[in-house]
Amino acid sequence: MERVTGIGGYFMRAADPAALSAWYRECLGLDADEHGLWQQGAGPTVFATFESGTDYFGSPAQQTMLNFRVRDLDAMLAQLRARGADVAEETQDMEGVGRFGWVTDPEGNRVELWEPPA
Repeated sequence: MERVTGIGGYFMRAADPAALSAWYRECLGLDADEHGLWQQGAGPTVFATFESGTDYFGSPAQQTMLNFRVRDLDAMLAQLRARGADVAEETQDMEGVGRFGWVTDPEGNRVELWEPPA
């Protein structure tokens, strides 16, 4: 059986694609080129499904949630707050899995930030 080998892309609709791309570049450091190509660091990726009624993604209209690995969750959240981003106050620690925090991008998409265990 053929199998996928990794995530090849994540595509989002946006009212202002250029501004949203700039937000991801300036606030999260996601340096994609003019075609959207970004060389991410090696590491684990989670693919999980959730119940349709979950509130984990924020708005019930949001069908998927992007999750980024970060080295230092506290530093990333502080950086986002300093830039005026909409950062959730709470964080979550999951034993053996890591720490999680959330930010909502300017288009209203909740994004999860994950600091895997060292």
